[in-house]
Amino acid sequence: MECQPPTDASENRPYHQDRATEELALAKKQLEEASDFGHRLVELRKARGLTQIEMAERLGTTQSFVSKYERGELRLHGELIVKLAAALDVSTDELLGFSGKEPSVPPTVKDRRLWRRIMAIDRLSKRDRAALVRTIDAFLSKAQPG
Repeated sequence: MECQPPTDASENRPYHQDRATEELALAKKQLEEASDFGHRLVELRKARGLTQIEMAERLGTTQSFVSKYERGELRLHGELIVKLAAALDVSTDELLGFSGKEPSVPPTVKDRRLWRRIMAIDRLSKRDRAALVRTIDAFLSKAQPG
């Protein structure tokens, strides 16, 4: 009687290898979710015009903790989620990314084209933003009555 090789490749691997693969996949997914949350947190904070220090003051913590949450280095807990949502004046669903792809931050300007440009400026490097602000300030100073 001949021995047939197993048809399922997983039958050849020990249980602990399958478990390690699953744990690695789960860890990767958690890292991606933390990164998504961190990005969303940064966007919401900046849209509200808050620095990490101001955000930390609202949360009763330090700037370094805010930075670590934004980088996805620290795990969230329920109380923090509620505090962050209150500090940013958004729902917990929106904070966690359940209410759509992008956070719905109401523009602080009436002209939507101008708002889109402001958001694009916010994505520029610090040096380019500073140069643009100087240019805008120069134009505005000419428009203001002396």
